[in-house]
Amino acid sequence: MAVPARAYLSIGEVLGKLRGDFPDITISKIRFLESEGLIEPQRTPSGYRKFTGVDLERLRYVLTAQRDQYLPLRVIKENLDALDRGLEPSALPGGTPTPRLATVDGEFAPAHFAGESELRLSRAELLESSGLNEEQLTEVESFGLIAIRGRYYDADALAVARTIASIAAFGIEARHLRSFKSAADREIGLVEQVITPILRQKSSDAKARAEEVANELASLSVKLHAALVRAGLHRAK
Repeated sequence: MAVPARAYLSIGEVLGKLRGDFPDITISKIRFLESEGLIEPQRTPSGYRKFTGVDLERLRYVLTAQRDQYLPLRVIKENLDALDRGLEPSALPGGTPTPRLATVDGEFAPAHFAGESELRLSRAELLESSGLNEEQLTEVESFGLIAIRGRYYDADALAVARTIASIAAFGIEARHLRSFKSAADREIGLVEQVITPILRQKSSDAKARAEEVANELASLSVKLHAALVRAGLHRAK
């Protein structure tokens, strides 16, 4: 999304906004933090830095962590990376960051300057957050129940992994869950049949309406599946 011209701040304006809380802040310090990769302000064609509100909040985070927690820049940078990936940094140095989840379905709560971050987990973080072990995750991946996207696993992978870990507690293995994947693929095909004509429309809200319909159908398919399982179990009694 394009940022309105006046949404940008010059380095002098950033200095002015920070100086009340951090009297010792200087332009040299801001430039140093940039050189260390803690902020990445954009540049005008003539080379002047232009900062966004996100840059300003990142600077506040860095300076506060230095002043109040005496954290070295290496640790602060790791914490920023965790926040950028939708995680909550560990309170202990070297600890594993955890997802900032607001609900069980993989959505995470907005927090600070990284509120719109897409959840991205390393393999170790996924194992830690889901309760699966390495052998289970490998098996789950071999059956196509979870897939990595590039270098990271997303919120959907975490939701699936946590559900499988809970099911595994009853002695059910990943190989028993392949039918769930097949059923889900068929349901995806049905949903795509419904939303494709919507997406082909040229109205400005077509994409939003298609997403709304897809979410509603996904919710209904889950309810139907649960109802059918319950009905089958009742008949078996």
